Amino acid sequence: QELQAGIRAFTGGDRVTGDEVKILTSCPACQQGLLRYEDDTGLKSDYIVVELADHRLGDGWRQRFIEQVRSGGIERVLL
Repeated sequence: QELQAGIRAFTGGDRVTGDEVKILTSCPACQQGLLRYEDDTGLKSDYIVVELADHRLGDGWRQRFIEQVRSGGIERVLL
């Protein structure tokens, strides 16, 4: 009910139809719990650090990160 009330407040509708609303968390258990409501609400959830990396590091950062780790590791990660 709280998720739907929040969606209504942001969009005026009962469901998220695009990417206009996303809920962010840093808790793995919360992320898993929120995924249960995605079909009913259309609300997507993600980790805060992933959202930050998407905006700061751009498209493809995950693949670049994996390639860098596989080819000798990394010294530091800056966000």
